[in-house]
Amino acid sequence: MKTVYGPVPSWRLGRSLGIDPICSKNKICSFDCAYCQLGKTKIKTIERKEYVDVEHVAEELNAADKNNSDVITFSGTGEPTLNSKIGEMIANAKRYGLKVAILTNSSLFYLKKVRESLNNADIVCAKLDAPNQKLFQKINRPVKEISFGKMFEGLKAFRKSFKGKFALQMMFIDSNKSLANGLAELAHELDPDEVQLDTPLRHSAVPPLSEKDMEKIEWKFRDLNFISVYKAKKPQVAPFDINETKIRRPL
Repeated sequence: MKTVYGPVPSWRLGRSLGIDPICSKNKICSFDCAYCQLGKTKIKTIERKEYVDVEHVAEELNAADKNNSDVITFSGTGEPTLNSKIGEMIANAKRYGLKVAILTNSSLFYLKKVRESLNNADIVCAKLDAPNQKLFQKINRPVKEISFGKMFEGLKAFRKSFKGKFALQMMFIDSNKSLANGLAELAHELDPDEVQLDTPLRHSAVPPLSEKDMEKIEWKFRDLNFISVYKAKKPQVAPFDINETKIRRPL
């Protein structure tokens, strides 16, 4: 597997050139989200290590065509912050003059090292799908070491320290749509630059909410700067290796 893939059309980020800092045929993550497009988590862990060699990623990124991309995004076959060298990878990606983003499930923000490793990113899209422990367990199904309270305190600490664009990514499904008010309250507390309201339109074991349902949820966030998946426009872009892209984004 290659570590660099895409570019892919992202409704949140534009033309996104992906870097997979986990790069595993078996998904490695601290969560096992009910809606994940990659299916069940094969290896659920909070072990941080160099899953992919930093120099190898740098070589692949240097060789990749970056002319048709708006942003370099760390995402892929697991939680990016599990890679202990993510800070070095971000620093290298910044060399190319594109915005650098990371999609994270927020689970490791309780660690100061993780928060500091992301400080050089331009955009951090941090997951928040539940307003309480019960729903957190039902939707995100985290490793036992991560509680909702621990994750949310980490989110608050990261929000205070991060100087780039901080976005909350919220996935709405039937399980949490009735608790949009509670999630909106937490969003107000975190005061993000943007809230990304999503529902699983791509391949998922969980059906998406309707456009009408999402409009009701949007109303709860009307006092915040938000974008919503049904209304956002996707750019036109073609990946340079469709098979590598399908590994991370199954059709």
